Formats: sequence, C-alpha cells, structure tokens
Amino acid sequence: MNDLEWIQRILAHEDTSPVPYNFMFSPPAERIAKEHYGDDLEGALGLPIRMSGPASIKPLYASPAEFGNTVTDEFGVVWSTSDIDRGSPIEPCLRGTSLNDYTFPEPGRTYRFEGLKEWCESQKGHYRILWVGDLWERATFMCGMESILLDVALHPAFVEELLERLAEYILETLRIVLHTCDFEGIAVSDDYGTQNGMIISPSSWRSLVRPSLARIYALAKSHGRTVLHHSCGDIVPIIGDLIDLGLDILHPIQPEAMDVALLKQEFGAHVTLCGGIPTQTLLVQEGPGAVRREVKRLKRTLGQGGGYILEPGITIQADVPAENIFAMVDEARTPRL
Repeated sequence: MNDLEWIQRILAHEDTSPVPYNFMFSPPAERIAKEHYGDDLEGALGLPIRMSGPASIKPLYASPAEFGNTVTDEFGVVWSTSDIDRGSPIEPCLRGTSLNDYTFPEPGRTYRFEGLKEWCESQKGHYRILWVGDLWERATFMCGMESILLDVALHPAFVEELLERLAEYILETLRIVLHTCDFEGIAVSDDYGTQNGMIISPSSWRSLVRPSLARIYALAKSHGRTVLHHSCGDIVPIIGDLIDLGLDILHPIQPEAMDVALLKQEFGAHVTLCGGIPTQTLLVQEGPGAVRREVKRLKRTLGQGGGYILEPGITIQADVPAENIFAMVDEARTPRL
C-alpha cells in the first residue's frame, strides 16, 4: 500500500493501521525539525499527503530579511512580515462598498504556476493536494475584519458581489491546474471560526458565502478531485453544510474550540477529520510523555473506522519545545497496536 492508497482507504472510511498523519511547520519549528530529521522533512517523516499550490507575490511566510517590514500581495493588501509566522494584514485595499474602481488581479499570470506541473509529477504515489485560494478570508483581508462584518449587516449586496468575484478568481485558478496538473485534491483556506463560535453568523454564511463556495466545490468534484477545507475555530453549525456541498476532509479540528470526540460521533461517517492534537495547551504546556499519550489516544479513538488523519490543531508554532515536536512526530509514526 503506497501513500496514495493509504489516504484513499482513509477517505473511504476503512479501518487501517497505522493512522495517517500530517504536519505543518512555521519557520522556527521547521528549522528545529530539519536539524533533527534532515532537510527533506516530507521524505524523512514519510508524510503521505503532499501539498503545494499556485505561488503568490506574498508567500505564506515572508521574512523581513527578504521582503522588508511590509509586503503587498496581488490584491493590494499590505501585510506585516515576520520571522515566526505569516504576519498580519495591516492595510486593506478596499474602502467603501463599491468595486467599480477596483481591478482584480489576473489569475492566469505565469509566475503563479511555474514549476507546479513538475512538482505534481515528482510527487506521484503520494496524495497530492493543491491549495487554490481563499474566499471569505480573502475578503476580510481586502476590507478589514471590522469593516466587512459591518458590511455583512449593512451592505450584504456588496459582500455578495465581492465573494462572487473572488470565487471567479479561484475558479479560474482551479480550471488552470485541472488542465495542466495531475493531482488528487484541492484545498480551500477559509477561516470562519473563533474559539467560541463563528466570526459570521451561520445564516449570513449560508446566504453570502455558501453559494460561491458551492461553485468551487462543484468544479473540483466534477473533475473527480477531493476537497479539503481549512477553517480554524468552532464551525460546528456549518459542518453539515460543508458535507452537503461535498467536503471530503475537514481541517484542522481544534480541540480547544470543538469537542473532537463529538465531531467523530456526529460527522465521522460522512467526512474525514484532520487535526485533533492540542496546540494551545498540550504541545506548549506539557512534556513529551503527555504528548505521546495523547497522540496514542487520538489514534485509538478518532482513528477507529478510518476517516481520520492525525495532525496538530494548527500549524506547529515557535512556542512548541523541540522535545515535544519530536515526541509528537515519533509517536505519530509508531504503528497502532
């Protein structure tokens, strides 16, 4: 059974051993891991899922040494840069409630896809997922969180138009990769949750976000691709909606925000859950022994019946001690008994 078959069996909810795992590292955590396991982390850790996607002017992690204190993305949003995380959007590109004077970036720009076809070919045998964009999350960057939440209440037609235009950008990106690249699934990054509930009400999400998101899911599914959706926080009220749209992998389930055992009980037969390792408590406050015990418990409980990929509840951050990173990785790679 190669990596591709491994993940396909998990998505089909077949009970397999070992439980598959995935890890994402912030730059400081990645340096620690590479010093211990080697520069080829994906190979050294045997990650069955491999991820890539179209490039951006502003990479996910833009270091001040390379980009200066700020960097502007394709959409015109100004970001702070950071050595430890992705930085923050500090200057929106949209002011007011009209798109008449705004020009959207061209999704087909050559630089976005350079080397992507070759990367897909080099990763055959693994489960290849391409990140194709963000929808509501991108709108919050472009307008600012406070402004767009006011617009949801006061100018919903503007929000709807913005999301539809962003969906077109993502759809064209998806059409290009479907035409040029060989891969198994897409990933959409679109945060809807906080620690204690949703950023946007479920009813507003259904009226404004869901229609555009449905178009993205539908295009991927019509071409036989699976869909991974990334949203941090508590999004329990809309998980059923995402499943109805065709969601395959929900990422990352955060135990600080949702009861992961209840997620398994209520939704586990219909979607693959990815995440579950506490990043705000366990990984930063406990020792390696506790980390190993929790990883083992998650594999035994959430892994039962397939439909589960072990992963931290969010990208491994700079505050996680090295010994806890190693304990988590090593226990994840230990076959379940």
